[in-house]
Amino acid sequence: MREPISRVEPDRVEVRGRDLTRELMGTLTFTEYFHLLLTGHEPTEDERYFLDVLLVAIAEHGMMPSNVAARMTLAADPGSLHGAVAAGILGAGPVLLGTSEACAVLLDSAVRAGEEPAQLHARLQDEKIPGFGHPVHRAADPRAERILELADERGVSGPHVDYARRLRDEVAPLPLNVAMAIAAVLLDLGFAPAVAKAVPILARTAGLLAHLADEREHPIGFRLARAAEDAAEGG
Repeated sequence: MREPISRVEPDRVEVRGRDLTRELMGTLTFTEYFHLLLTGHEPTEDERYFLDVLLVAIAEHGMMPSNVAARMTLAADPGSLHGAVAAGILGAGPVLLGTSEACAVLLDSAVRAGEEPAQLHARLQDEKIPGFGHPVHRAADPRAERILELADERGVSGPHVDYARRLRDEVAPLPLNVAMAIAAVLLDLGFAPAVAKAVPILARTAGLLAHLADEREHPIGFRLARAAEDAAEGG
C-alpha cells in the first residue's frame, strides 16, 4: 500500500512517515523538507545544494509577464493575495517557467536514444529548440553559466550537462539559458523530468510574493495596465 504524504491525528502530524513536530521542525531546512515532500526521502548533500542554487537562480527576474499579471491582479483586488499569486503562476507555460520541463524531456529522450546533438538540431531545424536564446542575455545567460560552473566544481556534471553543452555548440550563437541549465543539472542528479517544472514554480512563488509586497507599498499595477492599453492602441 502506498505511503501517504501526510497523516494527521489529534495529537500528531506525520509527513512521509516522520513526526512533523519532533523530527522535522527545527531539523530540516525548507529546501530539505521540499525534497522530502516531493520524493519521500531526504536529499543528499548535492541534491540539497543544487536545489538551493536553482531556487535562488530562478526566483526573480524583473518585470516578467508573471510578475506584471500578479501586480495588476492585486491592484484590481487588494484583498486577494492568493489570487494575485495564482495569476502569476498560471503563466508558467512553454515560454516562461515551464521551459525547464520541455528542456528536461528533450535531454532525457535524446540521451536515452543516443541521438547526437547534430542529429537533433537537424531534425528540429524548423522548430525553436527550448533552452536556447534570451531577450536580454543575448551573448550568455549568467545564471546558466554559473549553474554549469558549480556543477563542474562539485562533480555532478554528467551526460545531460555534456549533451546540453554540445547542443549549445550546434545552435550557436544562441546562448544556453537558465532553463536548459536547470534541466541538465536536475537530470544528472537523478531527478525526474517533471521536477524541472516544479522547482521554477516554487521559486517564482517567492518572487511573486516579493513583488506583491512591493505592490502594496509602491503600487504600479494600474500604471502597468495603462501601459498595456497604450501599447495596444499604438499597435
